[in-house]
Amino acid sequence: MFHELNRKNPRFLFQWNRFRQFHASCSIGPRSQCFFTNFFTPPSQSEQIFLLYENASGIFISYACVPRRNHVIFFVRRGGLRRSIKTPFILSWSWAMAKPMGQATLSYEVSNCRMPPIDLARFTGISTAEAQSRFIRDGPNELPLRENRGIIGIILDVIREPMFLLLVGAGSVYFILGDFGEGALLLSFVLVIICITVYQERKTERALEALRNLSSPRALVIRDGQLVRIAGRDVVRGDLLFTSEGDRIAADALLLASTNLSVDESLLTGESVPVRKLPTEGKTGGRRPGGDDQPWLYSGTLVVQGQGVAEVVSTGMYTRMGEIGKTLQNVDHEETRLHTETAHIVRSIAFIGLFLFLIVVIVYGMTRGDWLHGLLAGITLAMAILPEEFPVVLTVFLALGAWRLSKINVLSRHVPALEALGATSVLCTDKTGTLTVNRMTVAKCVVAGSSFDCLAEAGRPLPEPFHELLEYAILSCKKDPFDPMEQALLKTGTDDRSFTEHLHEDWELLIEYPLSRELLAMSNVWWSRKWDKYIIAAKGAPEAIFDLCHLGEREISVLTTRVEDLASQGLRVLAVAKSHFRPGQLPDGQHEFPFTYLGLIGFADPVRSDAAAAIHDCRTAGVRVAMITGDYPATAQNIARQIGFPDSEMVLTGSDLEKLPMNERDAKIHSTSVFARVVPEQKLQIVESLKAGGEIVAMTGDGVNDAPALKAAHIGIAMGGRGTDVAREASSLVLLDDNFASIVAGIRMGRRIYANLKKAMAYIISVHVPIAGISLIPVLFGWPLILLPVQIVFLELIIDPACSIVFEAEQEEPDIMRKPPRDPDEHILDRRTVAIALTQGFVVLGIVLLIYLYGMMRGLTADELRTLSFVTIVVANIALIFTNRSWTESIVSISRKPNKAFWLVTTGTVFFLAAVLFLPGLRSLFQFAPVSPGYLLFCIVGGMLTVGWFELYKITHARIRKAESS
Repeated sequence: MFHELNRKNPRFLFQWNRFRQFHASCSIGPRSQCFFTNFFTPPSQSEQIFLLYENASGIFISYACVPRRNHVIFFVRRGGLRRSIKTPFILSWSWAMAKPMGQATLSYEVSNCRMPPIDLARFTGISTAEAQSRFIRDGPNELPLRENRGIIGIILDVIREPMFLLLVGAGSVYFILGDFGEGALLLSFVLVIICITVYQERKTERALEALRNLSSPRALVIRDGQLVRIAGRDVVRGDLLFTSEGDRIAADALLLASTNLSVDESLLTGESVPVRKLPTEGKTGGRRPGGDDQPWLYSGTLVVQGQGVAEVVSTGMYTRMGEIGKTLQNVDHEETRLHTETAHIVRSIAFIGLFLFLIVVIVYGMTRGDWLHGLLAGITLAMAILPEEFPVVLTVFLALGAWRLSKINVLSRHVPALEALGATSVLCTDKTGTLTVNRMTVAKCVVAGSSFDCLAEAGRPLPEPFHELLEYAILSCKKDPFDPMEQALLKTGTDDRSFTEHLHEDWELLIEYPLSRELLAMSNVWWSRKWDKYIIAAKGAPEAIFDLCHLGEREISVLTTRVEDLASQGLRVLAVAKSHFRPGQLPDGQHEFPFTYLGLIGFADPVRSDAAAAIHDCRTAGVRVAMITGDYPATAQNIARQIGFPDSEMVLTGSDLEKLPMNERDAKIHSTSVFARVVPEQKLQIVESLKAGGEIVAMTGDGVNDAPALKAAHIGIAMGGRGTDVAREASSLVLLDDNFASIVAGIRMGRRIYANLKKAMAYIISVHVPIAGISLIPVLFGWPLILLPVQIVFLELIIDPACSIVFEAEQEEPDIMRKPPRDPDEHILDRRTVAIALTQGFVVLGIVLLIYLYGMMRGLTADELRTLSFVTIVVANIALIFTNRSWTESIVSISRKPNKAFWLVTTGTVFFLAAVLFLPGLRSLFQFAPVSPGYLLFCIVGGMLTVGWFELYKITHARIRKAESS
């Protein structure tokens, strides 16, 4: 049997000895068994591969099998267990641990290049009874459910809102008047408000649910001396977690033993580079995510390399993940200023309308003795003043704005955030993946006295002097690596055609020596058939490699200076060494190999090509950008320098921030643009400090750690590509391409939305002034009524699409990104806007009254006067829409800018006007009368002249601004 397995081969003897050591270390019970196979050549279909197992009585053949095309099927008789194990054919083994028949069986695949795993026999864990007791006392390992309001409760809260009551009241008035279309439209917006509120409530619940799912994975624990796989929610304090590559950690734990353990903590730190973990050995240090060689493991993080045994110290809400969930639960979205201001405007105008309604009814009834027509006149005035367009415009603008944002890869989850987006004064962004491409890349290679800049020389083949350095750096990696730096090394080698001869696909990986607390370096031992010897490749921290190579003090001093220079450029630096060894018994430690130093390799996460231009656009627009990262200060500083951050030399670290007193801390936050080594709570502190200082804050993030800050910011922006579900649920916007430039485009779009919304609201005021005036003045002066309800409905058909579609589709002003962010205390209807709107409205009212009086002087009938006044108002409406498309450009310039919605509204209005003027049935319904073409031309010219003064104002204002700027 052993002859068939080439037992005398020294490589087999080495592996078999390793296997025996491995079996001794992993035996977890008196009757446990290990199963093992080994072969050195690809077996043919006729060959048999033997499955061996060892117990106290010796080594036995359990079964023989025939290999399949790309895997071997082993049949194990004991307990009827059947396993299909897929492994490489050359130089590989597979093993499994089986408990006595009737108990669950755990199966693993372990490559022969691994070091013997952790000695589990020395760990017994807590008893099942003790675990149950602690579960009852501490509760499940999950985030507790918050008591949520039902849909009925949410609806009742909405009903008490003034905006809701006004909309219902306005809709009821229209129903009483028989205008069921307008009434139904207003009530439909009631449903929109309810849906938005329900959506907001459910969004918080989904964020917490995502946290619960993430923080409660399956867990492998040691209880009663046995490995048991349980639900993550059943993990309790004191449990011993056994973690290996690919596992998500179920609870916060303290590492007791490990083999080459690395963990991806990007959920908590935002940094994609895994961190190395080492056992506690009595030194626990600060319990904070991020940084190498810490003994703490955190719930929800991912093991990317190695194995470990850790004791659970916190579960559920007491984990770091739970603390974030608690913070997220307590942070609420604020009501936007625009909604508050719009509600105030609607209330004010509604009260004015109610007051004027009563005056008109009383005056008309008392002066003319006709209370029924007085009521009709009052209703007409109320309809003219009723501000139903404001909530309509706000809803339509924000909805269409969200659609436009999606076209530039910004997905809106919280529509009111669009208001704040255009007012953003501080943009807090993380570094990795937003300003950088989130892909570790070989940046520099250093050999002896020369270096090669791989980024600057991208596309150029690696010079020959650097081939050996990269060759052994790749040999020190796994064949299919998880580690980002190992992936970068492999990509550099495979992308360079001149380097393919150094990849050694035919070499066989025998064993790897992992990192340890004592030596921060790892080595791979390879077997070369051609050279008939072991080749050893090592990489690690420069000081560790210097130690392995036994370099002299002078040489170490020179190389250390070089390492510091690379680190100051924001690079992560590894040193590389090589060695060889004749076949035989390999040593237990790396120090026993005669290593030769080869050189240094610097890694970087390259800056996005458009990041610098986007930062410049932000500065031009008066938006301060703050980079908040969990990375090292030197790395953050280098990235800031590359993309043109102001004051990039000044970096504030999380530890420095923690030491500052409250008053100094706020001042420092407001004057700093680069923050490094920042933890989740500090991100939230930074956002809240900026908000307290009056800033409108936008915050980007991708991990669980960012969720509270995302939700607390005025605009939370989550990453769509690499972001977590928790971050996306807590955010207002989702960046679909994870690109910083898209955020700047979003700010531009936000400013456009707000500017166009201001124009639309100003237009609403200006057009309602003449309608209200014409409804009120005839009553006060005893003239015949000019406008009737049906005519006001016609005007609403112009006003509604004009203010909600035409202005929304208007392009931004040319200088929109050269203006500073608007004052957060600025009203959308500020004094200048209201003054312009009222002036426009009163000018139109004056022209209409002049034409009305002219017609009275010419002895026209009431229906003829009504016709002339109505035509003038409609033409003036079209002119107002045209001139208000831009408050800085003339009508001539505006006409060159495309706006299909304007021409559609204008064309439709002209056709409707022609129909009511020239079709007898409609003309009678509107109580109009035929008039001569001369009168119609007179009204058209008068309506167009109403905006002449505003065109002169724009020209004069532009000249003044130009003179001031020069």
